[in-house]
Amino acid sequence: MKTNNKRSGFLWEEFTWPEIEAYLKTVDTVILPCGAIEQHGPHLPLDVDYFDAKYMAFKVAEACKDPKPMVLPPIPFGVSYHHDGFKGTLSVTNDALSKFVYDLGMSLAKNGVKKIIILNGHGDNAPTLSYAAQMINRDAKIFVGVDTGETSDVDLAGMVETPNDAHAGEIETSTTLAIRPEMVQMDKALESTLKFGSDYLDFDDDRSISWYVRTDKISESGIMGDATKASKEKGEKMWEVMIKNMVRFVESIKNTPLDELYQKRY
Repeated sequence: MKTNNKRSGFLWEEFTWPEIEAYLKTVDTVILPCGAIEQHGPHLPLDVDYFDAKYMAFKVAEACKDPKPMVLPPIPFGVSYHHDGFKGTLSVTNDALSKFVYDLGMSLAKNGVKKIIILNGHGDNAPTLSYAAQMINRDAKIFVGVDTGETSDVDLAGMVETPNDAHAGEIETSTTLAIRPEMVQMDKALESTLKFGSDYLDFDDDRSISWYVRTDKISESGIMGDATKASKEKGEKMWEVMIKNMVRFVESIKNTPLDELYQKRY
């Protein structure tokens, strides 16, 4: 098997321990990609959330100024029980994921890391990752932030036509077409737009609450949105915006001393 011997210069696993020790004296920020392996309709692969989190973390670090934040090996599995009605979905419990991330965060703190940015590619990991982040902050007294698209969601909303585009629909199909077109079976893409009886359950409504449901109760295909409206061009624009916004966020965290991060004092 041929291997690519070119090192990225920011992937944690590529360093030796003396190199890590030296590098952490120049930058105290790491990015932890976290995803899921779960159904994404009949037209997308199971690894969308995992692959996209890994891809974005790499692209963001690559675009950052030197010294670049370090990117940790991605966590592939997430809280995906709600997709269990569709084969291929692999799920871990909230307790298991939060404990794993907590242990990892405490280990990073012992290494000298002062800021952890969790780049979450799976929306339903968010409550669990936020809990783990709180516990790491409490016990290690370092900065831990979770981004589940918040840095770009407001921008992406204006790029799509589909209401309640929550899963494997216009957005995820477009972003996959942009970077892995060979993995998309557009002939199997379906329109599965969601309509709820209450504004408080509507994913797009500003007054909607957080609520949970098993996917097969609201979608026969596993799609929540309209995958037929996806395009490579839309996906390319989405990636450009998401990476640009995340780079701006990461740079602001990386370049601010920890004691000034919470409230800048002039």
